[in-house]
Amino acid sequence: MYQQKQNVIDVVGFRKAYETQIAVEELSFSVDAGQILGLIGPNGAGKTTTLRAISGIIPSSGGQLCVRGNNVNIDPIAVKRQTAYVPDDPQLFNDLTVHQHFAFTASAYGVGDWKERTAALMERFDLKEKVNARASELSRGMRQKLAICCAYLYEPEALLLDEPMTGLDPRGIRMLKTSILEQAQRGAAIVISSHLLAMVEDICTDVLIMEKGKKKFVGTIGQLKTKFADRPDDSTLEEIFFQAIDNQSLDSPSPRLPTSINPTPTFSTPVGS
Repeated sequence: MYQQKQNVIDVVGFRKAYETQIAVEELSFSVDAGQILGLIGPNGAGKTTTLRAISGIIPSSGGQLCVRGNNVNIDPIAVKRQTAYVPDDPQLFNDLTVHQHFAFTASAYGVGDWKERTAALMERFDLKEKVNARASELSRGMRQKLAICCAYLYEPEALLLDEPMTGLDPRGIRMLKTSILEQAQRGAAIVISSHLLAMVEDICTDVLIMEKGKKKFVGTIGQLKTKFADRPDDSTLEEIFFQAIDNQSLDSPSPRLPTSINPTPTFSTPVGS
């Protein structure tokens, strides 16, 4: 694992409100170079909202979200140059071929040796036979692979993956897990949002548990087991997750803003996504 420690992702007091509903409240955490953070929680916990805000796709309603010291609300372009976000259902360009997606990504991010990198990625992710296929012709799993490969192509410093295993077959899942570890070894800071807790336990160094828009726990998996597990050495992450969710005091409904207030984001909307 990559040894040098320096914060790549810093989230401080992040808050996101949609009209009267607060989706995320006072969330703070950091991710270092070489660290793989598993972001877990029930549906509606605020995981995807957090990833989308870090990457500059949606504006925050408060707090600071920084990548390499660049605040996404102040300099979104600088953040996007260093960040890759792969959603659970990648929105590709349906009329572009697989090869054209790589060419477009390389042009957008200024990748000089993109043809060599593209060939290696297509070989590894079994995309060679689909090189001239349009995105609209690809299966769900192939679309996922293409999106991940385009993210890997420009070697981002911050890699945000939202349910990255969706649509992948067992071989694809195994390949992706190995490739994520390699991305961490080169120094990327990685956040993986997933309901596959066994996968999170396999490859993540740390875990952030969210529930109802709030941080429930952040730290190493060992620290999580010590805090919540009755038998830390024998408990799986799945068992500990349910203990953490069921036994702690975050059972109150998500806070709501008064209906008379029209919440306005603290910062301006990032340009381009």
